[in-house]
Amino acid sequence: MNKTIRNSIIIVIVILGLVFVVIVKFIGPLMADEARHIDVTDLYDYVEDGDIIFQTSKSSQSKAIQIATNSKYSHLGIIYKIEGNCFVYEAVQPVKLTALEEWIDRGEKRHFVIKRLKNSDKILTTDIKNKMKTEGEKYRGKNYDLYFEWSDDRIYCSELVWKIYKNAANVEIGKLQRLSEFNLKDKTVIQKLKERYGENIPKDEIVISPSSMFESEKLTSIYIE
Repeated sequence: MNKTIRNSIIIVIVILGLVFVVIVKFIGPLMADEARHIDVTDLYDYVEDGDIIFQTSKSSQSKAIQIATNSKYSHLGIIYKIEGNCFVYEAVQPVKLTALEEWIDRGEKRHFVIKRLKNSDKILTTDIKNKMKTEGEKYRGKNYDLYFEWSDDRIYCSELVWKIYKNAANVEIGKLQRLSEFNLKDKTVIQKLKERYGENIPKDEIVISPSSMFESEKLTSIYIE
């Protein structure tokens, strides 16, 4: 191979490499954005009762939760399949069932992650899944817990899902923590804490965070959008 041909091949390889970089950097994100407008019904045959779905909420407290827990995700719910349709059982105001597509639309850029309990086919039997729904009904209509108290009077998103799994399946997903273990020094977090508690921040309160559940080794990711 003479020098001219070899140089031509090198130039072609370099050009192809640059084209690939442009596609990945500029066109790839656009394709990803388009993909987020999926037909949610395509998921209906894929998800199962008990799957846990995570998103970045657009709520006023979302940023504070993300910073305090060092996590991208600030909201979650549990998926139920009812009469051929998919819903997310979630603690908002009040605790309720929300159509899956509506739930996804509420999230930041419609991004979401669905996780499933490992060995769910053995652990989450039909009886256990029914028990989970029955357990969840105890909280339906209850107010959202703005103060993140570990009680059943009011309830927040990760607490709802954690208690359903614990009480119905005897599975603890994520590590319970004290409020003091989170990043409470950031300005955004401090402002939100003062709005809720004034100067009496309950740092010893037991909390289960979305991030703790998301990072649980008991779960495996089955769908990322």
